[in-house]
Amino acid sequence: MFISVPPRFAPCEVARLIKGYTARMLFKEFPELKKELWGGEFWAKSYYVGSHGKVSSETIKKYIEECQGF
Repeated sequence: MFISVPPRFAPCEVARLIKGYTARMLFKEFPELKKELWGGEFWAKSYYVGSHGKVSSETIKKYIEECQGF
C-alpha cells in the first residue's frame, strides 16, 4: 500500500485506523473469518512505515507494480 498522509498524522495512528477499518469490514462481510482466526485477530500487531525521501512517487508506484508478480 502506498499512501500519502499529512505530517500532522502519526504513522502509528494511520496504521491502526487502516487495520481496524479493514478488519471490521472483512468480518462484517465474512463473519466466518473470526472463527477461523486464532484469537479473532485479523492483523498482526506489527506494521512497517517508510518514507520515500528523494525517490519519486512514480518510481515507487512502478516498484510496487513490478512486485505484484511474486
